Amino acid sequence: MGPASALSAAAKQAEKLRKDGNDCFKKDRFGAAIDAYTEAITLCPDIPVYWTNRALCHRRRSDWLRVEEDCRRAIQLDHSSVKAHYMLGLALLQKQELDEGVNELQKAMDLGRGANPKGYMVDEIWQELAKAKYLQWEQASTKRSWEFQCLKEACETALKQKHFLDDSGPVGFSDGVSISHLKQLDALGQVFRKAGEADIPGEVPDYLCCKITLEIFRDPVITPSGVTYERAMILEHLQKVGKFDPITRELLDQSQLIPNLAMKEAVQAYLDKHGWAFKTD
Repeated sequence: MGPASALSAAAKQAEKLRKDGNDCFKKDRFGAAIDAYTEAITLCPDIPVYWTNRALCHRRRSDWLRVEEDCRRAIQLDHSSVKAHYMLGLALLQKQELDEGVNELQKAMDLGRGANPKGYMVDEIWQELAKAKYLQWEQASTKRSWEFQCLKEACETALKQKHFLDDSGPVGFSDGVSISHLKQLDALGQVFRKAGEADIPGEVPDYLCCKITLEIFRDPVITPSGVTYERAMILEHLQKVGKFDPITRELLDQSQLIPNLAMKEAVQAYLDKHGWAFKTD
């Protein structure tokens, strides 16, 4: 048997092992699936799907260290692997590496949108990404709140000391000093309240929300009539309901949808400032 024939035989055997692993995975026999994928990897180590399949088994067993290892290898072989970036992001979050995990989830989200914008995995990735981004905001918000409180107390202490010194002036002068002191304290309170407004949860503006889902846009597209929708939702409408704009009722085809980059930038700017809006429940 020549080298080419040997490689072909190895590839066929590896594919058979992959299918065996898939069958075991469907039956929740994760250990047997891992063994099958490992044999496939031994035969053909440069096939990224073997690595991501094994990583998925490790994920189901909560073996996050091995998930990370297999996903990193899969990404070396295929930088555009949505599953590899996604599971690597989850593994990094388990290690409390929040920023790195968010970066990997964002890569998976961007790649997933390009491959299948209305696929189930895009929504799953978004849910995990939103939770991680909300956690990022929560941690940063807690830190800002503590820093603001410390600074506010320091400023109040300085004002009180100034008031004490000013209040030791001539008789009759203290009343004006007291009024001025109260105004300064009030102004100080207003400054810190204003500074903390962005961290107070509220309602997302309607113009940043899809008219179908009523949720903040993730991947907005605009129709010829000028109405913006969430891509996955309008595609689902066109497929299941009919080829027309649900708001204007004008005829509409999928090919007429254009990414609304201005809206996407507006949403991102809003989320950058109001991280609480990432909360999905």
